[in-house]
Amino acid sequence: MASPSHAPPDHGADSVETRSPELRKDPVTNRWVIFSPARAKRPTDFKSKSPENPNPKPSSCPFCIGREHECAPEIFRVPPDDDPNWKIRVIENLYPALSRNLETQSNHQSATATSRTIVGFGFHDVVIEAPLHSIQLSDIDPVGIGDVLIAYRKRIEQIAKHYSINYIQVFKNHGASAGASMSHSHSQIMALPVVPPTVSSRLDGTKDYFEETGKCCLCEAKSKHFVIDESSHFVSVAPYASTYPFEVWIVPKDHSSHFHHLDDVKAVDLGGLLKLMLQKIAKQLNGPPYNYMIHTSPLKVTESQLPYTHWFLQIVPQLSGVGGFEMGSGCYINPVFPEDVAKVLREVSLT
Repeated sequence: MASPSHAPPDHGADSVETRSPELRKDPVTNRWVIFSPARAKRPTDFKSKSPENPNPKPSSCPFCIGREHECAPEIFRVPPDDDPNWKIRVIENLYPALSRNLETQSNHQSATATSRTIVGFGFHDVVIEAPLHSIQLSDIDPVGIGDVLIAYRKRIEQIAKHYSINYIQVFKNHGASAGASMSHSHSQIMALPVVPPTVSSRLDGTKDYFEETGKCCLCEAKSKHFVIDESSHFVSVAPYASTYPFEVWIVPKDHSSHFHHLDDVKAVDLGGLLKLMLQKIAKQLNGPPYNYMIHTSPLKVTESQLPYTHWFLQIVPQLSGVGGFEMGSGCYINPVFPEDVAKVLREVSLT
C-alpha cells in the first residue's frame, strides 16, 4: 500500500533489470518489504521448482467418497441429511492442534494482556472440497466453489456461538511443500481463543491509515494496488507491498469486516474470481504448491473498529523459502515488483 495518493507507474515486466531496490510498507500487513529485482530473473521466467504432480489416488484415501467411516466425526455435509452423494463434507481434524473438549475449562478462564498460558480450547476442522480424489478446487465451477465458501461461512457461524472463541482462520494448503499432508483437495478452519499477533498488527496498521486519511485502505484496493482482474463484487490485485513473489489478494469491493457476512450471490461471484486466479497462477508458474488464507476480523471487533477492518483472501504461490533474515527481522525480501506481477497475470490466456 503506498502512502502517496497514486501507485507508481507500471514499468513493465521487461524493465526489471534496470530498476533499483525499494522498501515499501503496507498498512494492511503493517510490514516493510524489500523489493530487490536484481536477485531474480524476469517476472515472466518465474516457474515453480517443485510443481505439483497430477493427483494420483492412493490405495486408500479417507477423504474419498465411500470411505467416510475412516474419517474423524462429520460436522455436516452438502447436500445435508446424510446424502450418500455428497459434494462437500466438513469434519473434525483427526489430529487437531486445539481441543474442542476443553470448553468447560476455558469458560472459567479468559485471555488477558498479561496471560502467558491459557487452556488450549479451540476448533480445528477440515473441509473436504470434492468427493473424488482427482478433482482440485480449480477444476470446480464457480457455483461449486461458491458452495465451498458457503460451507466455510456456515461453520464459522456455528463456531462463533462459542463465547471463548475470538478468531477464526480459514486456510488451504495445496501441495506437500505448502503444508498439505493429504493430496485430496481440502481446506481447514481453526478457531482460536486468542487474537493472533499478525491479526492485531493488521488492525493497528489499518487503524493508523484510517486515522491519517479517513478511509479504509482496502476499500481503496483498485487505486492503491495493481489490478489483475475483477468481477461484479470483487477485485484481484497484486498488493503494493506484497510479501511474497506473485502474491495475489482478492478484495470485496464493498466494505465488509467479516467474511461470514458473505451472501450466496457474492459467494458464487468470489468463486469465479478465485477459480480464475488459481488457474492463471497454475498456468504462469508451472502449477506451484500454494496457500490461501481468508483474513477476516476478530469476532469481537468493536463498533469503532468496523470502519477500518475489511476482510480479504490472500493467495501465496510457494516459489521460494523463507530465510534467516526474514525470520529474524520480520522484513521480507521479494525479488519481483507487484506491478510486474499484475501485468504478467493480466496477460495470461487460459484458452
